[in-house]
Amino acid sequence: MPIDPVALTADLVRCPSVTPIEGGALVLLERLLSDAGFTCTRVDRGGVANLFARWGRRGANRTFGFNGHTDVVPIGDAADWSVDPFGAQIRDGYLYGRGSTDMKSGVAAFAAAAIDFVTETPPDGAVVLAITGDEEGDALDGTTALLDWMAANNEAMSVCLVGEPTCPDVMGEAMKIGRRGSLTVWFTVRGVQGHAAYPHRAKNPLPAMARLMDRLSSHVLDEGTEHFDASSLAVVTIDTGNPATNVIPATCRATVNVRFNDAHSSQSIIDWLNGEAAKIATEYGVGIDNTVKVSGESFLTPPGDLSDLISAAVQAETGRKPVLSTSGGTSDARFVKDHCPVVEFGLVGKTMHQVDERVAVAQIVQLKAIYRRILTDYFA
Repeated sequence: MPIDPVALTADLVRCPSVTPIEGGALVLLERLLSDAGFTCTRVDRGGVANLFARWGRRGANRTFGFNGHTDVVPIGDAADWSVDPFGAQIRDGYLYGRGSTDMKSGVAAFAAAAIDFVTETPPDGAVVLAITGDEEGDALDGTTALLDWMAANNEAMSVCLVGEPTCPDVMGEAMKIGRRGSLTVWFTVRGVQGHAAYPHRAKNPLPAMARLMDRLSSHVLDEGTEHFDASSLAVVTIDTGNPATNVIPATCRATVNVRFNDAHSSQSIIDWLNGEAAKIATEYGVGIDNTVKVSGESFLTPPGDLSDLISAAVQAETGRKPVLSTSGGTSDARFVKDHCPVVEFGLVGKTMHQVDERVAVAQIVQLKAIYRRILTDYFA
């Protein structure tokens, strides 16, 4: 019997797998995949549950890989939901629940497609599913742990499809062939505390911070590249924690987030930020230091055989030729790209992370059909 991706999505939604809790989702998938002849290995690390599943011979000349996650973000206030967030209720053609869109429906669709494919038309090659429980968290022990384990055990994917939601409004309208890089910087400006009536006896860090944030946010990093929109910098907070009106504070803190395209590396952005901070520190006579977290580098899988394969399958099933996009935030494709060519395609992501997150039931069925066609065409 073919695997019903809607029922599987519902079963996964009923698993309360809020990062980093496994919640039963990977246990369910491991049992299902093992019964279908997949060799399954739990690759848990750092308190995070991960699952590697392979059908076919290790080291096959062609191995198609799927990557996805079963962990979900917190529900927020349960009273704001019109349904049980983990009830998987179907109403008016939509399946409701946390993770229904991001991305248990995607995992259910590619697991169902893979099982049906290898059962009905065993390919000359292998199919791999690499599923993590740490995409919504720090992502230190999720897909990276799977890739580390694969390298240590001579497991490899020839190409990989990440099943994240990629369509803004309509099924089939977009796929992702890359992502912008992302980094966050926490700045601290250190001055000298003093009485507000005697500013000459203090060194006020606030004007220096205001000037630095203005210089950074008004700077044009670039005008965009062939496949990417322009890079951006957002000032997300400026804080002093000063409740007094007659005290010049000693420190001021601010945070910026930078999303950068393939015209930059994280290091080139960091060098620029440090250079701007040094100028302001000298101009205002204050100390400025910072802490940096790089979430991912910009990357691109150049249009070619893999994107053509995905695009043709999407067009055949939806009647739409997807736009090749690099928009949005980060995904685990930023890790997979160091292992093999990677492209992302999934359903409409309008309600992901929202209250009453939901997915159109028809889209889940359609997504399985797309993934099944991709496998058929790849191994043809």
